[in-house]
Amino acid sequence: MSPKVRPIRDGVTFLQFVSATRQHLPLFASRLKAGFPSPADDYLEDNIDLNRYLAEHPAATFLVRVDGDSMIGAGIFPGDIAIVDRSLVASDLKAMHNKVVLAVLDGEFTIKRLCVKGKSVTLLPENDRYEPITIAQDGDFTVWGVVKHAIRHL
Repeated sequence: MSPKVRPIRDGVTFLQFVSATRQHLPLFASRLKAGFPSPADDYLEDNIDLNRYLAEHPAATFLVRVDGDSMIGAGIFPGDIAIVDRSLVASDLKAMHNKVVLAVLDGEFTIKRLCVKGKSVTLLPENDRYEPITIAQDGDFTVWGVVKHAIRHL
């Protein structure tokens, strides 16, 4: 089943997370080195369901295609699919300090690291080419969800 695509007016694209299917993939017990595999490591630890692994709260999980390079230092690159969990949004911003969030600022979506110090709220990019964004006390700002994972093709 292909995901439903819902474009938002500012260019962010949301993809529907479909959790009804189960696909168990093998998970090997030993950690892999980037060199030659050991013949003694040919046993299976378990199977893993990527839906359960990547979406702890399926009803509140959304997929967002990333556009831009402001978060490459956090391992989030243009074209990646960010897995966003809305259930992790706390009413107290301090509880989300240092989390990578999908925020809405003045009607525009952005992914940044949330920094909360006292009453000061700042969205931090993880690319030196971009400046931090300080949120005005009366600014139009909402944390929409917490980014839990990024998926990319190699």
